[in-house]
Amino acid sequence: MKKTKKIILIDDNKIDLFVNQKIIEIFDPSIQLKTFTKASAAICYLKILEFNKDFKSLFIPDIIFLDINMPEMDGFQFLAELKQLEIIKKHQIDIFMLSSSSSLEDINKAKSHQFCKNYYNKPLTNKTLQEIFQPERGYAISLY
Repeated sequence: MKKTKKIILIDDNKIDLFVNQKIIEIFDPSIQLKTFTKASAAICYLKILEFNKDFKSLFIPDIIFLDINMPEMDGFQFLAELKQLEIIKKHQIDIFMLSSSSSLEDINKAKSHQFCKNYYNKPLTNKTLQEIFQPERGYAISLY
């Protein structure tokens, strides 16, 4: 039985959030999505999951797409907070940083972070999603 993929999108730009959500939905309509416009809200959500012992009934993401540049809490601050949570130790969650910036400093910092699997430019593309959902990553692509 194929596991339904669960993705969290975090981006303060509502247009980027909407575009990436639609790209994912078109790529694979079976993917379950949860979106946040604030990284701090996503951290709060993940903290709530830790207080609930019945993880199976909750939306625990397989993947988090995380914008780098956000007010209040940027992507790197999110990763620092995430590091403190048990959920990242108990569950395999792949994190991909997204940005419209082409800053080499951001790219290198993202790619060298222990929790970040890779860095991609916004918006997501079909090619990017195919790369992420390669069979060797353990994710299957729905073919319609």
